[in-house]
Amino acid sequence: MADPRMYPRREDNGRSSADPAASPSAGRRLYNPYQDLSNIPYKSLYDLPTSPEFLFQEEALVQRRSWGENLTYYTGIGYLSGAAAGAAVGLRDAARAAEPGETAKIRANRVLNSCGGAGRRVGNRLGVIGLLYAGIESGMVAARDGGDDWINSVVAGLGTGALFKAASGPRSAAVAGAVGGVLAAAAMAGKQAAKRYVPAL
Repeated sequence: MADPRMYPRREDNGRSSADPAASPSAGRRLYNPYQDLSNIPYKSLYDLPTSPEFLFQEEALVQRRSWGENLTYYTGIGYLSGAAAGAAVGLRDAARAAEPGETAKIRANRVLNSCGGAGRRVGNRLGVIGLLYAGIESGMVAARDGGDDWINSVVAGLGTGALFKAASGPRSAAVAGAVGGVLAAAAMAGKQAAKRYVPAL
């Protein structure tokens, strides 16, 4: 059968159906679905403010993350950094354990197993530490009626270290709490120094 696009059908008067003059819609205006949208100021629809929007003015005055954002931030940062560090340690161990004459498949399997095991182990530990720290810090802010200063961070560091090593005995918990408090105080001192000498941060 012939293609009708190549051989248009002839009408009784001798004109083809592809002729615009022969079509029933000849002389009519074609419908444009976008003709009524020309008067809409579409540029103003995308002129969004760059600053965050808050429902209440009290929320806009608080210059810190909420407890949920704090929890997600510290837990995620702890897990991701721990997983990356553990994977690097696992890669080093796999490279040391390599033996001459091994196939590439065996070496790749050893690298994947070592990186996955070490990354998961270290990532879980740092993720739990971040979770404890964020929870204690948010609890301190709520207990002090919104007070946000270095005291919250130091107490959170003390509590995080003590809780993380609580199962190892009171002595280990006390040492870990002291280490956590010192690290938190050092981090806060470094943050204040960075704000003072590097205003862009």
